[in-house]
Amino acid sequence: MAGKISNTPATYTPSPTSQDKKRPSIFTGSDWVRPDGRGLHQCRPAFLRTSAVNSASGSAYAEFGNAKVIVSVFGPRESKKAMMYSDIGRLNCNVSYTSFATPIRGQASDSKDLSSMLHKALEGAIILESFPKTTVDVFALVLESGGSDLPVVISCASLALADAGIMLYDMVASVSMSCLGKNLVIDPVSEEESYQDGGLMITCMPSRNEVTQMTVTGEWSTPKIHEAMQLCLDACSKLGKIMRSCLKETVSATQE
Repeated sequence: MAGKISNTPATYTPSPTSQDKKRPSIFTGSDWVRPDGRGLHQCRPAFLRTSAVNSASGSAYAEFGNAKVIVSVFGPRESKKAMMYSDIGRLNCNVSYTSFATPIRGQASDSKDLSSMLHKALEGAIILESFPKTTVDVFALVLESGGSDLPVVISCASLALADAGIMLYDMVASVSMSCLGKNLVIDPVSEEESYQDGGLMITCMPSRNEVTQMTVTGEWSTPKIHEAMQLCLDACSKLGKIMRSCLKETVSATQE
């Protein structure tokens, strides 16, 4: 049964707390405006839906601004590849882009790297002992790239795993941050990512206050990285609440 789009809060914005390459004028000065008009620490509206793919064990659809992702989960099921007996289950992750996901064909990020990062982000949150000798397959498809694609994929995949009934220690939420000069920009769009001095992505289990993955690129000062981490963790906590509300609404809809 198809789920419904969540009516929960539309944003998970956290509470307030020189370039080698030439930037467009939109990124210069203290009063510049982000391409989509958001504040520096304002996240994109998040729309979530579960049970988006009827043939899957569980699935979810996520739309964060222009970024659109759908994730299907299959299993637990017997592995097609012969493997030795194991007391824990096996997680396989695959991330791919549609041919029309980006304005220029072939512009999308490397799918192999994204698949590996998705696996690392989710593995620590799944109770693998709950499905020994079997495999859970997670297939994420980016329908439209809008910036911060991997955090959207990770959050959507966590929702799909929960929809499939896979036992989790906690939901997994992910948020990224870009450093543009003196400014910290949360949940950056593609244009902002292409001109960033540094990038940060945090994936965590909000209820347990545990980080499952953190990636840092570029140049960061110690005060900036601390501020960015706090903003991302705060946003992850609020996004986690939106994800739980989406699951509750789906359960309520199926019981009616």
